[in-house]
Amino acid sequence: MFTRFLTAAAFAALSITAASAGDPPAGKVTVVFDHPLPNVPGKSMKGVLVEYGPGGGSPAHTHPKSAFIYATVLEGAIRSSVNGSPEKVYQVGENFYEDPGSHHEVSANASDTEPARLLAVFVLDTDEKELVTPIGQ
Repeated sequence: MFTRFLTAAAFAALSITAASAGDPPAGKVTVVFDHPLPNVPGKSMKGVLVEYGPGGGSPAHTHPKSAFIYATVLEGAIRSSVNGSPEKVYQVGENFYEDPGSHHEVSANASDTEPARLLAVFVLDTDEKELVTPIGQ
């Protein structure tokens, strides 16, 4: 419950930042799974549903240095760029990953008319509370 509160607070702050900077509307983020890994002491798996409305996106960000992230597109199409790679559009069923310490420069809905959703699965240190840190803060 506390993790959900922190995640909601982090993305609320991102929403305010995005709105004031003229960036696209921020997405809705919901922690849908959070469970310690019984065979890997100190590690947990968290599932995060990210929903972008038409034209929506997230400001450039990083995740905890302990986090390995696997993401798959559930609906629509997602534009993404990690660690300076060229932007790529991922369609439903396609996936990507982020190594620990990666910089996620672009994460956005590829459409201005249709919604998009992705599921990001984090494997990270159990004591990590902040899942997202805007770049430059």
